[in-house]
Amino acid sequence: MLLQRRTNYFNKVEAQSISLFYSGRAPHLSADAYYTFTVNKNFWYLSGIDQENAVLVMVKSQKTTDTYLFIKAIDPVEALWVGESLSFEKAAQMAELPVENVKDIQTLNTFLSGLLSATRRAIFGTLTTVYFDMERMSMDDEPLMGERQAKLFMEKYPFMKLLNSHGFLTDLRGSKDKYELEAIKGAIAVSVKAHSHLLDSLKKVETEYELEAEFNYILNRNHSKPAFGSIVAGGKNATILHYEHNNMPLQKGDLVLLDLGARKDYYASDITRTYPINGKFTKRQREIYQAVLNVNKAIISWAKAGITQMEYNQKGKELLALEAKKIGLIKDDSELGKYYYHSLGHALGLDVHDVTDPQVAFKVGQVITVEPGLYVAEEGIGVRIEDNIVLTETGAINLSAEIIKEVDEIEKYMAK
Repeated sequence: MLLQRRTNYFNKVEAQSISLFYSGRAPHLSADAYYTFTVNKNFWYLSGIDQENAVLVMVKSQKTTDTYLFIKAIDPVEALWVGESLSFEKAAQMAELPVENVKDIQTLNTFLSGLLSATRRAIFGTLTTVYFDMERMSMDDEPLMGERQAKLFMEKYPFMKLLNSHGFLTDLRGSKDKYELEAIKGAIAVSVKAHSHLLDSLKKVETEYELEAEFNYILNRNHSKPAFGSIVAGGKNATILHYEHNNMPLQKGDLVLLDLGARKDYYASDITRTYPINGKFTKRQREIYQAVLNVNKAIISWAKAGITQMEYNQKGKELLALEAKKIGLIKDDSELGKYYYHSLGHALGLDVHDVTDPQVAFKVGQVITVEPGLYVAEEGIGVRIEDNIVLTETGAINLSAEIIKEVDEIEKYMAK
């Protein structure tokens, strides 16, 4: 698996190049506390290693390619405090590398110096290009490790050509391989159990945070963690798109919107359901809910590889506008923005909002979300229904179909 991913990457980069990928470090929180470490997803995608302060070095010449992994050596004192880090032998097995290609992180700079000096030219020739994984969401963001390391590197080797590898990894991670699909299915399987438990718990809890606790309980029982900040939004709170306070009472007669995700083997699910707290939809809740459900199901039937993100979003808007007019919510398409203010979905994988190029059509094997919604603040009703689908050449497979969403199914289940 990892060998194939690295081969795919090597096929994209220039010859006589070196590529560096960093696992990252947990940022400082305060005093002697640090944020929880989260491995860089591109590093993990190519190495299979989840450990701080590790570097993957990939070298491509005209005739050969080779990969090296640099990790910290086991520290007996540190092991007493936080546990033992990976041995070189274990890391080699996990990364699908010869053990001699796994080295002490303390030797990285010496290794790079040798790689770029005349003494190593007999093996790889003169390396002229260096790739760093550089991602920037906005001008205001602090530079991530790839960008910081690129700056330091170019100060020492200004004669080399600097290129960004992030676009290549975005493309490679688009179409999911067999392992990735199984991991996503595993995360969804945890979500299936969680939603059944939440439906069982709805009439027993009184607050949003109790419902969130029930979700976390099922995840812990299944060796999983939340994939993102859980949204448990009762009543009017559901009209706030990224509501995350989860601290208000649940009122009988309201709906509760649950936008929840599980993580399994590093991959995420992202599923939303909206349920009546007392087990029965009111007439108006049913109208709005059914309008959203109709769009959700129509998109799943329509979606396939080859469509673009723009086409996908536009189709969702057109269908939602038709449904909103049917129930008297709007009279003209231009009014839809008052009740629907997000895109129809996003790529899903190692990241919940997985890396993707919106200018490139969806690929065969790409996993995306389908999440139409209507948010009517003046009526205290917010509805979103989100499924996770994998795209084929001719259509889509709903990976989260096991989680019930039909009005009659929900009411029947909650009446038990």
